[in-house]
Amino acid sequence: MKAVVYEGPKDISVKDVPDAKIERPTDILVKITTTNICGSDLHMYEGRTDFEPGRTFGHENMGEVIEVGNGVDKVKKGDRVVLPFNISCGFCQNCERGYTNYCLTNQPDPAKAGAAYGFAGMGEFGGGQAEYLRVPYGDHNALRLGEDAADKEDDYVMLSDIFPTGYHATEMAGVIPGDSVVIYGAGPVGLMAALSAKIKGAAKIMVVDRHPDRLRLAEEIGAIAVDDSKVDPVEFVLAETKGLGADRGCECVGYQAHDHLGTEDPALTLNRLIQSVRFTGGIGSVGVFLPADPGAPNKDAAEGKIALDYGMHWLKGQTLGNGQAPVKRYNRHLRDLISAGKANPSWIVSHRISLDGAVDAYKNFDDRTDGWTKVLIKPGLASS
Repeated sequence: MKAVVYEGPKDISVKDVPDAKIERPTDILVKITTTNICGSDLHMYEGRTDFEPGRTFGHENMGEVIEVGNGVDKVKKGDRVVLPFNISCGFCQNCERGYTNYCLTNQPDPAKAGAAYGFAGMGEFGGGQAEYLRVPYGDHNALRLGEDAADKEDDYVMLSDIFPTGYHATEMAGVIPGDSVVIYGAGPVGLMAALSAKIKGAAKIMVVDRHPDRLRLAEEIGAIAVDDSKVDPVEFVLAETKGLGADRGCECVGYQAHDHLGTEDPALTLNRLIQSVRFTGGIGSVGVFLPADPGAPNKDAAEGKIALDYGMHWLKGQTLGNGQAPVKRYNRHLRDLISAGKANPSWIVSHRISLDGAVDAYKNFDDRTDGWTKVLIKPGLASS
């Protein structure tokens, strides 16, 4: 089968790899119909992780079930499904508590938790930027879709990661109706956080970024676009909130944050949030932060240590929630919002490409080329 393969920093190829197949009775085999390029993929693409050459990318996946193991009871051949990027078992201590993002069964390192498709440090599972994907614990991990699965495919595929992740940011921040919310980062996850805040009834949503195409998308759903290359975002938020700060804040950038001049500072957005959010306010951080960064700007950052303004955070009595999203906690009711026409997350999609277009797409997405806001790979699409 064809797949997107990591060869080294900023070097990928599309080539034949061994076919995905059923390996255990609880597996299902999915023919991928749509798989997305995620901002998290770019950390690996740029060589900023320990992702090994020869592995396949892709953790935002959906498709059609074409084979099931003899231990699968619920999922049937022919079902259209979307797959949480977290691979979880459903029965370990963390899964039973609802933390499917920290599954103990599927993580091979006993000192760690959590597993994912085609992701550094989260098991050796193949990625879904391919024609087919093996899904462990299929009954548990596959979310089945209704009769509108094909018509709303570009919406439903967002349930694999970015929609639940953006929603998780607002959950950890504690967003409730009437809140003012500031979101740092208008990439796909930040835009999903803005959409989630809107769904929850936030009164004012401010989205900070500096890329015009992303900021335009934020404005399309009623958010206030804040260009941090033109204004001080902290001062802007304070001015919009009578000097008090936003009720809630979401960090949707991660450890490769940098200012508008290109100076990298992994603590930048977190510290701006501490300054932007009011006393006793809440912050949800879903941007990726790692304990090791080979391309970090200094020794501390290379070891995952950042200069957090903890004193101010403590003084203000703010809460800070962080970590990857437990997708299964949210994906069913977000699916039903899509089905009912109450949420249309595909408004951010800019490109739909075949597998053969992945090399060019990764480069443009990584370069933040204007207009490349969200890329969907459709393996069944004819090459242009």
